[in-house]
Amino acid sequence: MSKPAEFYQRDREWHAPAFSQDYKTSVARSPQNALISLEQTASEITGPRFGHDDVTEMDRDLLHNYATPGESAIGERIIVHGRVLDENARPVPNTLVEIWQANAGGRYRHKKDAYLAPIDPNFGGCGRTITDENGYYYFRTVKPGAYPWRNWVNNWRPAHIHVSVFGTAFAQRLITQLYFEGDPLIAKCPIVNTIPDQAARGQLIAALDMNASVPLDSIAYKFDIVLRGRSSTLFENRVEGN
Repeated sequence: MSKPAEFYQRDREWHAPAFSQDYKTSVARSPQNALISLEQTASEITGPRFGHDDVTEMDRDLLHNYATPGESAIGERIIVHGRVLDENARPVPNTLVEIWQANAGGRYRHKKDAYLAPIDPNFGGCGRTITDENGYYYFRTVKPGAYPWRNWVNNWRPAHIHVSVFGTAFAQRLITQLYFEGDPLIAKCPIVNTIPDQAARGQLIAALDMNASVPLDSIAYKFDIVLRGRSSTLFENRVEGN
């Protein structure tokens, strides 16, 4: 039996195109000329780095990491967990994973978010953790709400969490979004529908995981992140493929 190739050829049909006429803001954001490939320099590969001592257990607990002592974020309590893997399904340990999200009402803690939903004073919407030796990570948080956005007259973003994965340095960063199994707004989202392959869209959906749920506390969703290769997760800042 032959050994799998260490690196796979890029599949440029797997990822979303930079321009989509149904995704209004992609018109201004998409490049007008051919992309240029640049070699990484030593400074991009080796630093600056994050320190493991800077990340604490509370950083992964969005229910309490912004809350007043004795209080908790409001909303459906969930656990988001999974593994960071390479193209051959091997775990990627010691990787910084960060998330940010809207609150249970669908509003971000951001001065430019003008949605009518209220701010939760006990929810900051940000968390971070480092994968263990098996590439495993988890967060405790609340399920974010859907919210309207100015694309068409009545477009709503599905409930989603933004996910950032770092390599050995801050310059090595990948960003994606996870959605939740069973959400009917996923199929109607113009951003999701920029992804041409149905299987690729499916890899952005976190599966309900009752085995990891905590009875009378939190529902769990499983979301594995594949960094590159034929079945890589779609990354927003690597639309040309992995």
